[in-house]
Amino acid sequence: MSAHTMAEKCTPYDPTDPNNNQQQVLVQLVLSLALGASAFLGFCVLRPRWKTLYAARKQQSDPTNSLPKLPDTFFGWMPVLYRVTEQQVLASAGLDAYVFLAFFKMSIKLFTVMFLITCAILAPINKHFDWLPTPRNPEDPRHNTSIPGLYGYDIWRNDADFMAVMEGEKTKIPEPGYLYSYLVFTYFFTGLAIWFMIRETRRIIQVRQDYLGSQSTITDRTIKLSGIPLELRSEEKIKEFLEKLEIGKVESVTLCRDWKYLDNLLEKRAAMLRRLEEAWTVHLGRSKTRQIEGLSHSNLVTDPEDPEQGEQEHHNLLGDHITPYEKPRPTTRIWYGVLHLQSKKVDAIDYFEEKLRKLDEIILTARKKEYKPTPLAFVTMDSIPACQMAVQALLDPQPMQLLAKLAPAPSDIVWQNTYLPRSNRMFRSWTVTIFILVLTIFWLIPVATLAGLLDSCSIRQVWTGLADLLESHEILKALVQTGLPTLVVSLLNLAVPFLYDFLANQQGMISQGDVELSVISKNFFFTFFNVFLVFTAFGTASKFWPVLQDSFKDTTKITYQLARSVKNLGGFYMNFILLQGVGLQPFRLLEIGSVSLYPIMRMGAKTPRDYAELVQPPVFKYGFFLPSAILVYILCIVYSILPTGYMVLFFGIIYFVFGYYTYKYQLLYAMDHPQHATGKAWPMICYRILLGLVVFQLVMAGLIALGQAFTAAALVVPLIPCTVWYSYYFGRTYEPLMKFIALRSIQRENSADIGIDNEYIGIERPPGYMRRASTTIDENRERGLTFVNPSLVIPLEKLWVNRRSDSDGDISDIDHTPDLPREESAASSLSLGDTHIWRDNGDANR
Repeated sequence: MSAHTMAEKCTPYDPTDPNNNQQQVLVQLVLSLALGASAFLGFCVLRPRWKTLYAARKQQSDPTNSLPKLPDTFFGWMPVLYRVTEQQVLASAGLDAYVFLAFFKMSIKLFTVMFLITCAILAPINKHFDWLPTPRNPEDPRHNTSIPGLYGYDIWRNDADFMAVMEGEKTKIPEPGYLYSYLVFTYFFTGLAIWFMIRETRRIIQVRQDYLGSQSTITDRTIKLSGIPLELRSEEKIKEFLEKLEIGKVESVTLCRDWKYLDNLLEKRAAMLRRLEEAWTVHLGRSKTRQIEGLSHSNLVTDPEDPEQGEQEHHNLLGDHITPYEKPRPTTRIWYGVLHLQSKKVDAIDYFEEKLRKLDEIILTARKKEYKPTPLAFVTMDSIPACQMAVQALLDPQPMQLLAKLAPAPSDIVWQNTYLPRSNRMFRSWTVTIFILVLTIFWLIPVATLAGLLDSCSIRQVWTGLADLLESHEILKALVQTGLPTLVVSLLNLAVPFLYDFLANQQGMISQGDVELSVISKNFFFTFFNVFLVFTAFGTASKFWPVLQDSFKDTTKITYQLARSVKNLGGFYMNFILLQGVGLQPFRLLEIGSVSLYPIMRMGAKTPRDYAELVQPPVFKYGFFLPSAILVYILCIVYSILPTGYMVLFFGIIYFVFGYYTYKYQLLYAMDHPQHATGKAWPMICYRILLGLVVFQLVMAGLIALGQAFTAAALVVPLIPCTVWYSYYFGRTYEPLMKFIALRSIQRENSADIGIDNEYIGIERPPGYMRRASTTIDENRERGLTFVNPSLVIPLEKLWVNRRSDSDGDISDIDHTPDLPREESAASSLSLGDTHIWRDNGDANR
């Protein structure tokens, strides 16, 4: 048979078709247990031996001092972690971590109740009237029966008429009366999910109001004032304007200005400093003389008013570093002349030191200049009530003018975006949003095309010999036919959150907290659309456009298609949740990304600054982990009533239990989370829960209609507008309390239980929760901070080099400067961590 004929008969493999990836539940369970157990045991082995990674936050963060120390035994850390209370989570990790973990805890309680109800009532009903899958036999045995259309599989696929198929059939059709139980439990589970959501919302509001009302930080007293007209763009005029409104006294005003020139200088200086440190490291590594005195940049100019300090710096830069060496000093090539066509090599250390000295002089001069004011300011009031009243009031009758909002924390501000024009920020925002929308909708089409290049049919067209080899080896053929295309799809999907995180940072948002919330929204949209809607409503990426065209002609088709596919793909989503919960959660605990990249980063590290960055705690990204958890929540709700519901709910409980303790460990002990959103992710979670309930109701209406219980299906429909209305009700009733601090919740300074109205704050608190009297993590984090661009005031970074270098390259001693303050801007490239990190690491190596 010719290669052309074989290529024609070859059936292409679609890696985006979930039916190609449905496996037996037991097979998936064994695979997930093997992956998860290996990762978990690896974590237990590495945890006590690699504390700079697995206990990085505990070692470096003061607020974690209240946490119990985890023992170094193999499993001994687990009961200690289990006993860490919510109060300790709040005190050591803050509101964002508390809200994140609260979602997992609420899901565990909700799905446990639903699982028990499903096993007791719905599973027997489904077994008697429909079918009940088991781990050994998850497939519906009626796929090949004489009445395939009854349960919505082949009848809609073939576009046949249901009644025409049923005419003349002698097979007894089950009465659709049992579908009324689906109607009842659709209402019941909708109400149960909303009840748990509102119960948790009220509890979070109480904790949040207590937490924020009992602390006093500069952020709680500061407003972000935007849309400032030209006539008010000065600190004095803004202060005068606000005090005339009699809201309260103004303590300070920071009018943002166009600091782009100064910020660029600081970034250029940071790059030059790194090059100088690399030159010194190369120089000391070549030397056989172990001691060097008077390191050149150990005393940089930090005070422009101190002339003696400037003279000392000039002396250090030009003369103190000259010592006898047996090998030549490092050189660098510089270009000069017309069009920089000529070049020569010069001493690298002298060259970079001179460049750094000139940059320092330019920066000190630039800090004294006046810059053009922008329509944005940070105004610090004298009290928290004055700030809260300002942000909840309309200050100006003109639209888009003098808009007051709560300010982000000083360490959370992206100062480079404060002087961007509003039109620039809006253009960036809309451009990124449209790009992400298009990318999300059409993502699977180019991915499927790329993965299809690895298909055996495509290989035969290009390389017939390789295709024949694959045909003769079944295992190798299975690997290439199914494994490689699916691996390509999985890896590309894994890269999407990183791409969206990068794009969100390009939108021009003022704070990193806003960026994090944006990443949550974007990644959820991508996950929900490509993992759920594409597979259910459209079948596969290749059927996306045809199904969408048919849906425009008949809107009921997409409902039937959604209902049919959801029931048909129960095994696929069971495997998906099982793999996510049992197979992949332990890898998150292991921090496989950091473990894999560490040897590469370690080999590329040259200077003490590079080594200090190696032991910095990894940053916890809520936008990477929360969207997938919300999707699993929605899947559990959607499948709760269906025959596969009891298994989906069981695996869902496992997912949220494993996720709760995995993320609890990472948030408390291992990873840093500098974002400052004060729990504002909770309303986003709630809105997506309500979206999941609408999808659940649509699916149930379609499934009941497929069973010809049209009355019951019609009775499900009113739930949909009711749920949509409740989302508006939630926004008007609960969301304001997740944004602002109620005036009655603000405590008096001399009592933790007396509000500003001199009355006892009678807020009902959760069991075991006491109103906090000590300082919060936010108060510790913001102590001494002000709303000033760090480029204007931050001490210039000093040189980090080692004085002695061992033959194996390990640093044994470092010329230290005094501890450097942590960079106040989360977006600045200058923040390299506290110097004591490297000192501790160096001491450990001695």
